[in-house]
Amino acid sequence: MIGEITGIRRIRMLYLQLLYRCNFECLHCFHGERLQHADAFTPDEATNLLTLMREQYDTEAVTLLGGEPFVYKDLAQVVRYAKQDLGMQVEICTNGYRIERRLTEIAPHLDLLRVSLEGIGSTNDHIRKYGSYQSALSALGIARGLEVRTGATMTVTSRNIDEVLPLARTLEHYGVEQLKLHHLRPVGNAVDHPELLVSDPAAYVRLREQLQAAKLTIEVIVDEDLSEHGAPEICAPTGGPKQIERIEADPRGALTMSCKAVGRDSHAFWYDKLAGRIDHRPSDSDELTLAVPGVVYGRA
Repeated sequence: MIGEITGIRRIRMLYLQLLYRCNFECLHCFHGERLQHADAFTPDEATNLLTLMREQYDTEAVTLLGGEPFVYKDLAQVVRYAKQDLGMQVEICTNGYRIERRLTEIAPHLDLLRVSLEGIGSTNDHIRKYGSYQSALSALGIARGLEVRTGATMTVTSRNIDEVLPLARTLEHYGVEQLKLHHLRPVGNAVDHPELLVSDPAAYVRLREQLQAAKLTIEVIVDEDLSEHGAPEICAPTGGPKQIERIEADPRGALTMSCKAVGRDSHAFWYDKLAGRIDHRPSDSDELTLAVPGVVYGRA
C-alpha cells in the first residue's frame, strides 16, 4: 500500500512503539496524556507487523520503544522473533529504570540498548524521575557487562543544553558508542512546560561549535533542527523516493515517516491490526515530508 501511493519500495528501519504506558511522566514527553491510554500491540500484532515490513519493504532493523518497552510483558517474545525468526537488527530505547533482570534475559538477542538521559544528576531527575539518572547509568554498566552495545538519547532543552558535553564525557566512561541529540517540539507534555524550550537559536550554534572542538570519542548525532535557523523542509522528490530510512508505528497502528509528525494526529497510513495490513487514509498528513539526516560529531 505504501509503495503504491508513494513509490517507496524499501524502508530500512521500523520504530515500533509497543505501548503508551510508562513508569515515568517526563516533562517533555511527546505522548502527553496518551501515557494513560491502554493502546498497545499484542505480541501477535507486533510480530505480524514485523513480518510484513520484512517481507514487503525489506526492513532490516527494528527499534522497540513506548511508553517504556521494559514494562511490556511480552518484550522478550518480540525481541526473539525479530532477531531469530526474521534476522533483524534489534534496538531498544528505554529509560533504563530498574531493567537489569529483563535486560539479562534478552541480552543474547539485542544489538543495541539506547538509554534516554536529559543531563547530569539532578538535571536529568527533575525532567524525568527522581533516581532515574543513577538507574540509567547502572543499566548501561550492566549492558556493558553483558556485551550489549549501548547508545543514549537526549532532548535538548533550556535546562540541559549546557550539560551536553559533560553528559557525553560521562557516557564515554561507560563505553557508550553514540549519543543522539533531539530538538524539543511543543507537543505532548512539553506544551505545559514552555520554559523548557530553547528561546535563543544561537545557543544551538554555540553547542555545535563546542561539539566540533571537543574531540570526543563518543559519536554525537545532532538533529538538523538544532541549528540557528532550524531544519529546512525536505519533501519527496518528483515521483517519490524509492527508499527511506525509517517509519514509526504508534500503539494505535498510526504510521509516520517524519519525526516532525510524531506526536501529532496527521497520518496517511495505518496498520490495521486485525486485518494485518497497511491501509491508506487520506488526510492533510505530511507523509512525504521525510526526516532530515543529523550531523555527526566525535569519534576523534
